[in-house]
Amino acid sequence: MLKLAIATALLMTAFTLPVYAANAMVMKCDDASMMKAQSDVDAMTGPMMKEKKAMASKEMMMAKDAMKAKKMDDCKMHMDKAMKSIGKM
Repeated sequence: MLKLAIATALLMTAFTLPVYAANAMVMKCDDASMMKAQSDVDAMTGPMMKEKKAMASKEMMMAKDAMKAKKMDDCKMHMDKAMKSIGKM
């Protein structure tokens, strides 16, 4: 019975890890992703979220600057940081 439980847990892990990895890879440095991320940042309200929103806004500004400079790796990095700071990743 224990072997079956361990096998089931391993099998479930094998199927769920790619889903989490795919979510992390979804952020692209394009206008659509920028607009989505910015709308997520703008949707943050309340006094408890003020600091997180400021950090996310700063990261989004750096991502936009990197996109304009065609530095896509930097852009993705800043967008990921922005999403992590608001708890989306």
